Amino acid sequence: MGTPARPTFRRPARGRTIAIVGDVYRFLATGAETGGTYASFEALVPPGGGPPPHVHSREAESFYVLEGEMTFRVGDETVTGVEGTAVYLPPGLAHSFKNESEAPARMIITVTPAGLEEMFFEVGVPLAEGTTTALPPTPEEIERLLAAAPRYGVEILAK
Repeated sequence: MGTPARPTFRRPARGRTIAIVGDVYRFLATGAETGGTYASFEALVPPGGGPPPHVHSREAESFYVLEGEMTFRVGDETVTGVEGTAVYLPPGLAHSFKNESEAPARMIITVTPAGLEEMFFEVGVPLAEGTTTALPPTPEEIERLLAAAPRYGVEILAK
């Protein structure tokens, strides 16, 4: 925290955009803009996309499905989220999300407090604003993620 929050406006398809393990994240608000209170981003998840099972030790995470279908796994529970589904996860829960459908999915993800976005900036590949697809992750990108995750309080449970 420490940095004061400031008003932030994002136009459609604008904002810092990165590819991270095959998904595209477009940042709507970062910790630098919110005084560290939260970060929010649009996730464009292709068929088969989504991160491996993992645990956040610091952040609560919420998801809101805008388009498509996402499968959320939290511990032993599996929930299929369609347009309009909201999911909230407190810190410390093993979870993953995956697009198991044949069509791309789009959702808003918010983490509280902010900070996780810095891992994405460190590991991800910068994309031009408006980009909606990413290449599959390279072995080097996966290695960068595995190396960075512990510094951000994230434990990757499956590689």
